[in-house]
Amino acid sequence: MKSACREAIVRPARTSRSPRLGPLAVMAATEPDVALLRAELGFAEDPGRPLHISRLYTASTRIPGLALAGPLVGAPHAVMLAENLIAWGSREIVFCGWCGAVSPRAGIGDLLLPTAALIDEGTSRHYAPRRRRSAADPALRGRLAASCRAVGAAALCGAVWTTDAPFCETPSRLTAFRGRGALAVEMECSALFTVCAAREAAAAALLVVSDDLSGLTWRPGFRDPRFSRGRRLAARAVAAFCRLPPGEAGPIPAPGAAGAPGRLRRAEDAATPDPER
Repeated sequence: MKSACREAIVRPARTSRSPRLGPLAVMAATEPDVALLRAELGFAEDPGRPLHISRLYTASTRIPGLALAGPLVGAPHAVMLAENLIAWGSREIVFCGWCGAVSPRAGIGDLLLPTAALIDEGTSRHYAPRRRRSAADPALRGRLAASCRAVGAAALCGAVWTTDAPFCETPSRLTAFRGRGALAVEMECSALFTVCAAREAAAAALLVVSDDLSGLTWRPGFRDPRFSRGRRLAARAVAAFCRLPPGEAGPIPAPGAAGAPGRLRRAEDAATPDPER
């Protein structure tokens, strides 16, 4: 993907003071998930270093070369971190975050593997002005699916809606994006998928459903035990992914596959055809 940002005056760069990162990096949106992942990935003793207003952890006792960055919120922040990680050596980025269900197919605590993200944020348009959607890297997503199976997790596969404005998620906008196939709404995925494609890196995401807007009212689930279980399971799945040899991934079940533990439930984009699919 050709990006106008290749002509930018200020560019991410590796300097003598930059860390030398391995090929794989994990990004986590929230402080609680950063804490879970630090424990799962062997960063418990690493105090980290500042990276913008986030922290970067590089001294894993379990997985040499792995990097963990977060917390972060929104597309611009996520892209700033990803640009630095890529410039410093990362070629694959896995994002761990939360999302709100906009389809009744997704429930509180469910795990979601985005196949694509519908762009409703401004950052992607600087890298790919004409795109209406961006996609997770298929191979990386397949390995992440395999890691879900490895920990006995059922995960829903489908598109997400990425927004900059969580307090402007109106019934009409929700209905429109659900009509384009969105299962959930969140704030980072489309920009991460776009910037990684522009920088010739790979990105995939694993999200946990934290709240439900599918009935056109807000039903928070942040204190729901199912959400807590989903977060722990997602952290275990990401840890399994980081230990999985590159290229080791099983097939993703066909649409409509059952969601029993160890299987993936896939909801392909349906309803309104999307020319950017």
